[in-house]
Amino acid sequence: MTRNTENRQNNMLNETIRTIMKRYSCRAFTEKMPSDGDLQIIAKAALAAPSGVNRQPWRVIVVKNKSLINEMDDEGMKILAAMPDRSLYERIRARGGRLFYGAPCMTVIPVTQSVPAGAEMFDCSIVAENIALAATSMGIDSLICGLAALPFAGEKGAEFGRRLGFPEGYNIGLGVLLGYAAEPGGKPHELDLSKFSFVE
Repeated sequence: MTRNTENRQNNMLNETIRTIMKRYSCRAFTEKMPSDGDLQIIAKAALAAPSGVNRQPWRVIVVKNKSLINEMDDEGMKILAAMPDRSLYERIRARGGRLFYGAPCMTVIPVTQSVPAGAEMFDCSIVAENIALAATSMGIDSLICGLAALPFAGEKGAEFGRRLGFPEGYNIGLGVLLGYAAEPGGKPHELDLSKFSFVE
């Protein structure tokens, strides 16, 4: 692609496409909490996500309780440390030693089983992406966090589910960390255009 073609395409992008291209995974947050108004808008964007047969097999729980987030973080790191392969544990430690990177707030998305089994995670992933894109559009940084499932895999998992208000039959799907970057100016990953093709 020539520079002129790239510039012309960039000039044609609408605000939605710019938001998608700007989103990145923040791994260092300040303590500043997004406003309740902003969090409500993000939650509504999450609830607007499509789902198979409109089953909506998820709930959206916005967690502002920092001590609870820290307890979950500690439990997740404890589980990572006990794994035979400690490479992920060491990687997190090298990034500051916190599973949730100091985020002041997180959105937890519990899901209930769909048909076929596992389909709920497709729907859950769309919810998480809506959250991340809505946050990005509002100047709020985020990280879609699959490791949010870790605290629920240990002996405190059921307790965390109760404290977060998981409905009966729901289990953790994903988490999305929300807040403001400790080091602004994070960059999205480079696009690998070799992963794109046309079939004509």
